[in-house]
Amino acid sequence: MKSFLDLRSVFLFLFALLVCAMSFFFSTTQVVFASQVKVDSPSKTTIVEHLRLRVPKKDREAWLLAEKRSWEPWLENQDGFLGRQLLWDKDNEEATLLISWSSKKLWKSIPKEEIDQVQELFEKLAREATGKNTGNPFPIKYEGALSPQ
Repeated sequence: MKSFLDLRSVFLFLFALLVCAMSFFFSTTQVVFASQVKVDSPSKTTIVEHLRLRVPKKDREAWLLAEKRSWEPWLENQDGFLGRQLLWDKDNEEATLLISWSSKKLWKSIPKEEIDQVQELFEKLAREATGKNTGNPFPIKYEGALSPQ
């Protein structure tokens, strides 16, 4: 009788192990990368520009398109630009942009007029994509900076 119980315990253990292995091999996980940030190990001078924008659910694709056609190509040509992440909170309908720079000095040395030109292009593209006639369809709610630790 005792050997029957031992055999049953071994069988149940092997069955549980088989179920776990099958779950592992047949499960699917979806990983989505919005953007690659090139910062592997930040230096002491690395800084992250932190922006939050109001982005309604219905206009999310318009925001992404305007970002891709205005800020993305411009940023890629800036000295000190390391990469950026575009994040979106569907519950609060808010975008978070994390833009990594090699130093605050390089980031802040960009002329305001140049930034204003790119912002103007972004707003124009955003209005066209959302059907709005005036203003910025995605107003900035917060501007700040973060230091990687």
